[in-house]
Amino acid sequence: MDMLRKLPREVQESALELLLAPARHTDEPRPTLQSHGDYIFGVFLVAIAVPEEDRVFYQEVDVVVTHSVLLSVSKTPPGEHPYDPKPVRESCRPDDNAGMMLYRLIDDIAEHYLDLIDTLDGEIDELEDSVEHAPATVTRDRLSELRHDLLHIRRTLAPTRDAVRKIVDGRIELESGADLFPREVEIHFGDAYDKLLRSSDGLETSRDLVAGVRDYFQSKISVDQNEVMKRLTAIASILLLPTFIVGLYGQNFHHIPELGWSWGYWWSWGWILGTTAAQVAFFRWKRWL
Repeated sequence: MDMLRKLPREVQESALELLLAPARHTDEPRPTLQSHGDYIFGVFLVAIAVPEEDRVFYQEVDVVVTHSVLLSVSKTPPGEHPYDPKPVRESCRPDDNAGMMLYRLIDDIAEHYLDLIDTLDGEIDELEDSVEHAPATVTRDRLSELRHDLLHIRRTLAPTRDAVRKIVDGRIELESGADLFPREVEIHFGDAYDKLLRSSDGLETSRDLVAGVRDYFQSKISVDQNEVMKRLTAIASILLLPTFIVGLYGQNFHHIPELGWSWGYWWSWGWILGTTAAQVAFFRWKRWL
């Protein structure tokens, strides 16, 4: 393959299997950065939110870095748009070594995560605004989706941050002893690490926001259930007195005072309508109806 011709021959065979592994739909494989003797191999995942469709997908970027060459391969699930390395290429300078170019790539990935957190916070705010009028099933399903998305993003963001920390701490080296990450490059990687750290903090804040929306949703359901119980209680109470009156005059006794009275029928109806009207007025005053 043309892209592998840019690598030293001894690196080509060992890197080929890693670079040609198929893309996946989920948050696998786990982001990592490993030294393989004469080269460094890295896997990075970029979580992309699609607000219009309420979903998140992952762009995979694999890299092979030698002292003089940086080779990146973008892998994207079918039907999704791939990671665009053009802004990274345009930001590189002619005198940048491979380590500096890797920093510019990781810095762009870190910026994507910061944008992702802002997008998710907007989605959470939108969900919170819709709790009052949206159907309960829609809100519940969206809460579940957001919780799962945040969990999966955390599983990609944390190892990405740990991989960059290896460079900042000087734990990634080539066996040849070539200085791939001189001090000034490590300082730049510290900036990328700070962005990933801010993204992690923002992700925790987003999880708290989702938990707050969930609690608000549950309290709204409780309030709605209380309102339903109030109405059912009022209806049962309104029906209780008419039932008592009908039962009182429906007893099988011959000596009921109103039994032979010509106005007895209207007398019982008067009590039924009067008590019902009084109770309806009372419960409306109490805002139970």
